[in-house]
Amino acid sequence: MTAFEPQSIRSYSQEDVQQILHLAIARQADDKDTEFSYEQILEIASELEISPDSLKLAERDWSVQQGQVEQRKAFDAYRIRRFQKRLGNYAIFNGFFILVNLVTGGAITWSLYIVLFCGLPIGLDVWNTFQIKGEEYEMAFQKWSRKHQIKKTISTVLNKWFKALQA
Repeated sequence: MTAFEPQSIRSYSQEDVQQILHLAIARQADDKDTEFSYEQILEIASELEISPDSLKLAERDWSVQQGQVEQRKAFDAYRIRRFQKRLGNYAIFNGFFILVNLVTGGAITWSLYIVLFCGLPIGLDVWNTFQIKGEEYEMAFQKWSRKHQIKKTISTVLNKWFKALQA
């Protein structure tokens, strides 16, 4: 399509329409720095001839996607905290050996071998912690998610059980 075509001849694919509207809404939100109410979303949907049922389904799908994004953020934060803990343990452990080496020998000699040997797992841990794409990341996320879900379920059951015992 060229810029010289009259407006009545222009036509866009569904994907093009989505991208254009997404950019327009983003630009408007940047200009006003406001949020849209559900009623405004309903009004926009009705103007675009989108049924309220389709809008509700889209909102539910969006909500599920947001939940998954939040879970991934929590998982990434968990991995970073776990890495920081391991890095702190590494620093304390190797700091102790360097101190012993300095006190006993007056120089750092044999403790460098321990620092290097223990540094290899830390290097691998850095790789695994900050690599957020790929099959290994997905498997680790799924494992964490299942464990997290099991803990949540057990907690819910125990809370209901304790409430029933108190009644």
